[in-house]
Order: sequence, then C-alpha cells, then structure tokens
Amino acid sequence: MRTDAPQPPRSAELAAMRELIRRHKRADIVFGLVGLVCMMVGVVTLLVLFVDLMIDGLPRFSRDFFMNFPSRHAERAGILSAWVGTCLVMLVTMVAAVPLGVAAGIYLEEYAPKNWVTDLIEINVTNLAGVPSIVYGLLALGLFVYIFGLGQSIATAGLTLALLILPVIIVTTREAIRAIPVAIREAAYGVGATRWQVVADHVLPYSIGGIMTGVIIGLARAIGETAPLITVGALTFIAFLPPSPLRSEAPYVSFEWLLSPFTVLPIQMFNWVSRPDEKFLLNAAATGIVIIVATLAMNALAIWLRYRLRKRIKW
Repeated sequence: MRTDAPQPPRSAELAAMRELIRRHKRADIVFGLVGLVCMMVGVVTLLVLFVDLMIDGLPRFSRDFFMNFPSRHAERAGILSAWVGTCLVMLVTMVAAVPLGVAAGIYLEEYAPKNWVTDLIEINVTNLAGVPSIVYGLLALGLFVYIFGLGQSIATAGLTLALLILPVIIVTTREAIRAIPVAIREAAYGVGATRWQVVADHVLPYSIGGIMTGVIIGLARAIGETAPLITVGALTFIAFLPPSPLRSEAPYVSFEWLLSPFTVLPIQMFNWVSRPDEKFLLNAAATGIVIIVATLAMNALAIWLRYRLRKRIKW
C-alpha cells in the first residue's frame, strides 16, 4: 500500500543543511564583530577628543572663569554673560515649546480625525524634525525680528529654538502615547470613562517617561545650537547681564530681560576660537567642556526620569 508520508532526509542533504547553518552562524559572528569595531572606533574617537579637550580646558576652570565677563585679555576672560544668557534662552525655549509640543502630540494621537488633513500635518511635522537649523534661524529673523518687532533679544532666541525642537517633542510625544497598549484604553472606556479621563488618568501617566525623555533630549539639542542664534543677532561679545527676572518690590517679577541683548555658550566659544591668540583656545576648550557636561547631564536626567517613572508605574 502506497503512503504519502515524508521520507527522512538523506545524509547529503543533512550535511548541506549543517553547512548552511554553520555559514549563517559565521556570517552572524562576522557582522557582530564588524559592528563592534565600528562602534569602538566612534566611541574611542569621541573619547580621545574629549580627553584632549579636558587637558586643554581644565586648567582654566576657576570661580573667576564662571563669574567674569568676556575680556580682551584671555587670562581675565570669563563666561558669566554666556551661561546666564544660555539659562534664560533655555527657559524661554522650555516654556514655549514643551506645553505646545506635548499638547499637539496628544491631539494628533488621541483627538484628531483620521483624514487627509491630519495625514498632511503628520507628514509635515515629521519632515520638519529633520530641517537644518539655519532654516529656522531665517524663519525667526523674518517672523520674530521684523514682523513681531522683538528685535535681537532673548525672547527671539528662545522662540527660535522652540520652533527648532517643537517637531521633535511632537514626534516623541506621539511615539510615547502610541506605545501604550490599546487594552488600557478599552478597559477605561468599558467602565464609562470619557476620552479626556482616559488620556489624563491612564495614557499620560504611562507615557510620561517617554515624553519627558523626548523633551529633555530636545532641550539638550537646543543648548548647543549656534547657527539660528547667529542669524537672529546673538552678540559675540557682551559685557553686561540682562535685567533680573525677580525684583525686591511688587509685583516681584520683571519681563524686561526678554527684550535684552544676549549671547550663549556656543557663540562665546566660537568667538574665542576665531581669536589669533592661542590662549583664547584654552578658554574655548573650557567652554566646550561646560557645554558637553551640560548636554550629558540633561541626557542622564532623561534616563533617570524614565527609570524612576517606569518603576513607580510598575509598583
């Protein structure tokens, strides 16, 4: 009686299968080694450059370096106006970009109807995240400086950087919300929750770690931007501070600083690098260390926040 049962493979076929498996394993090992070498080349190169920067810049670290204004004499030059300007510009950027970006991401993901208009907005937001920063500088020059009349001020710089990181925050917020399982939404709707209750009480608490990570990474990108700020008129040499945001008398808050001239750390570093005196290169190296440490600190804060928020949700 004839049966259609499969016949066991012959020895030649088994040998060919084993050889194919060995070949694939060798390819996996080779690919892993190549990837490891490429990663190490990049990491070691960055580490060598950072160590060289620290060797040049660490001797300039002192209280006077952080508390003095820029000077024609390299030994007496400091970054007081630069780091104060950086802090104020980043404050405006954070206040302008974070609420708007998070709200836009929530709307596009949870409320916006699925039609061609929404698709067009999503495509444009995604594309804007990759636009060169100088384009945002030119846009801000025409919009904030000439049309709104804000001039070459801290407000203009902060809003320019807010435009720069806004698409990044929107995309990151949408991805964090999209990662929440649909079952959580369905369970909330099943017990009678409204759409806003689902978003506020369930979606946002679970996605806040990813949202905060995207926000901090966006701010870390903005802190090192130079091209858009030069375009809107950041000063390369400034020996005074803007008015204080706080006052000793009522109403205790002042907004005069928003319209003050400014400079930031990357521009101060660029100014010193362009000087012919080699001593200014040491100041530029020290400023570069400050920028790198600030960026690494913000990224470390993002990792820590994500870990803490996820751990709290699990418990």
